[in-house]
Amino acid sequence: MTVLPDDGLPLAAEFPETTHEQWRHLVSGVLRKSGRELSGEAAEDALSTALEDGLRTRPLYTAHHSSPDAGFPGFAPFVRGGSAAGTLAGGWDVRQRHATTEAGAALADLENGVGSLWLVVGDDGIPVPSLGQVLDGVYLDLAPVVLDAGRDVEPAARELLRLFEERGVAHEAARGNLGGDPLGHEARTGEALDHTAVTRLALLCARTYPGLRALTVDALPYHEAGGSAAQELGCSLATGLANLRELTAAGLTVGQACAQMEFRYAATADQFLTIAKLRAARRLWARVAEVCGAPEAGAQVQHAVTSPVMMTRRDPWVNMLRTTIATLAAGAGGADSVTVLPFDHALGLPDAFARRIARNTSTILVEESHLSRVIDPAGGSWYVEKLTDELAHAGWEFFQRIEKEGGQAAALRSGLVREALAATWAERSAKLARRREPVTGVSEFPHLDERPVERRPAPEPPAGGLPRVRRDEAFEALRARSDAHLAATGARPRIFLAALGPAAAHTARLTFASNLFQAGGIEPVTDGAFEDSGATEACLCSSDALYEERAAEVAGALREAGAGHVSLAGRPGEYPGVDAFVFAGCDAVAVLGAALDRMGVS
Repeated sequence: MTVLPDDGLPLAAEFPETTHEQWRHLVSGVLRKSGRELSGEAAEDALSTALEDGLRTRPLYTAHHSSPDAGFPGFAPFVRGGSAAGTLAGGWDVRQRHATTEAGAALADLENGVGSLWLVVGDDGIPVPSLGQVLDGVYLDLAPVVLDAGRDVEPAARELLRLFEERGVAHEAARGNLGGDPLGHEARTGEALDHTAVTRLALLCARTYPGLRALTVDALPYHEAGGSAAQELGCSLATGLANLRELTAAGLTVGQACAQMEFRYAATADQFLTIAKLRAARRLWARVAEVCGAPEAGAQVQHAVTSPVMMTRRDPWVNMLRTTIATLAAGAGGADSVTVLPFDHALGLPDAFARRIARNTSTILVEESHLSRVIDPAGGSWYVEKLTDELAHAGWEFFQRIEKEGGQAAALRSGLVREALAATWAERSAKLARRREPVTGVSEFPHLDERPVERRPAPEPPAGGLPRVRRDEAFEALRARSDAHLAATGARPRIFLAALGPAAAHTARLTFASNLFQAGGIEPVTDGAFEDSGATEACLCSSDALYEERAAEVAGALREAGAGHVSLAGRPGEYPGVDAFVFAGCDAVAVLGAALDRMGVS
């Protein structure tokens, strides 16, 4: 009788240990079949994926990919969480955003799973005198309130403090954040604010309101301007350090100053990068606190917000999937509070259904998926730990660039931050245009006949500073041209797809071409003859072999039928009568824009 060992996996123990080099050898064999003669590290590099900030995702991570010890939750360097218990008690704080005075909306959220309120106050949101109306019926000793008031931070904060007093909220029971962020406001608007008012509020909170913070370090302006994860981290560190200097100069200790700040980051549908970013942010801030002489105060409090950049205006229902993944990443990354932007955020003011779906996203992940029952669930993954370490170094490097410029305020005013973010966005825009970074429902699998989702206009966000970008913006501009043409003429611009040969030969490229042209609002026609299609252009779709035999002939016939421009779905070659080529990796935005120009679509 065989006696099984008490530990380990007996089945696995029967197999010989494999090595990294053996795996690379197998990879080389697979690549050889595709015509690529690569071996060793070069073979592994061929399967790697380039990320922003000079980072690369490897195809395989093992115990040999070392990274610094992440420690334990609640202990420096706080990579695994700012508190020892994480979010085990009740999950992360579900924080809903409100920017209007809609009666009962805030209370309805709190009665249905929301834990705290994020209120946009001022010219682009809720008027300061209307705070009481928005918070009507809200128990302010139970529901933390976070303000986002820009230049109106002091009057908004004073009004909230007045409401605390009026409703009998004890000083020690007040919770939330007054939202002072002078540098974030400058990044948004270009308007420099004096730090005096925010410092005064911080001193008041430190002295009188132990559960209330005065400052938010908001990294969203840099994310929304097209910045990378490392740039977002670097700007947040530089802003946090600038706040530390102001607060300690006013008399607070480093520990007291750190306790006055909450950090806000974007969570995207790139779940591993989001997890790594939040973990790296805690490690980096712990290092700042350590260097400043208060290592025990380095536990960063984090508010994660699902990315506005990834939200699309076309096929907005897909945004529910994007925000679900982003929320999962924020929770797994250890965020203390999470705001899920409603799926219709890019279209205007969310309706009650959109707000319900947004808050229920967190509820399902916490209550049904039990995501918060494990502290730092991604911890120990060789991939996540290595990515966290690499991203921390990249973020620290950008932070040092800002400090060499003289700090965050100087870097904003000199153009260093703007230029760095613009360069990153230009590179990313090129990938989006070539569909190397696909946007489902927009650049991939668009639905031309979808009914538009309409919402009431939202207040105009502050402007004058860094730009706001969206992943869908280039394709959205093309689709808007098509919509205008439809409204003016009753039909969309069309292109005739000429399928050559049997279905097995043309289906793949016919599907590709149809998908491509619809992304620009151009309706593909596949049935009947060109003369009856209502199109002015055509695109050949088939196999390379059939192109060699028939492309020139069919292109000539299409021209005789009235086609003013003939494209071919495939790699460029010598085909008489063919004007252009469309293929995977081509600049789709340029191709589609040129097609609309030729079709007279303005």
